[in-house]
Amino acid sequence: MLFNPPMTMMDFFRKSEGQWFSQRTVHHFDAVADESGESNIIIEVLSQDDPRVAEVCRSQNVDPARTTGGASFNWLANLEEANPDYAAILVDVPDPNDPTTGKFLRNRGYVEGIPVICRYRFAPDGVLSIQTEYERNQGMERCWFITNDFRVRVSTVKMLNGVNLMTYCSERRCVTPERLAEMTKENLPEMSTAP
Repeated sequence: MLFNPPMTMMDFFRKSEGQWFSQRTVHHFDAVADESGESNIIIEVLSQDDPRVAEVCRSQNVDPARTTGGASFNWLANLEEANPDYAAILVDVPDPNDPTTGKFLRNRGYVEGIPVICRYRFAPDGVLSIQTEYERNQGMERCWFITNDFRVRVSTVKMLNGVNLMTYCSERRCVTPERLAEMTKENLPEMSTAP
């Protein structure tokens, strides 16, 4: 199967839209409880004129005209209700001369729950690298699609005294009931000819 990885942040958001099942392994370098586990990630693409994009731009003094849109991310532990503490709005501000690199604004960071600006770059093979500077921490994340419906994320968080944690996540897209019905219909001819 021919696979074209996303090479701009908005293409990455569009390819990521939907619900994902995430399995993560977390390794702490200090005496913190294990945070490994499973969760769901729900991603919605936001247009440039979405009020949530405008609000993030306003709060970080960025002209919305410099953006291309954004995405809403919600992380849910399995079988739990949505929690606003595990949600973020990301707004893309690409480099005007090179759309494979730029910044995105977050209304709340993953490590520290404060607004942050992240730097990103897509490598020629489609691997996305994200660097985030917090007040007391530094985050580095890499993410790439293996197929259209399976992706991998690895990250480290570095405290002032060194690396504090490392995370590995494998994520697969959840099939919607509508897509499942389409897949069944597409495969009916093959199923009827099977011995």
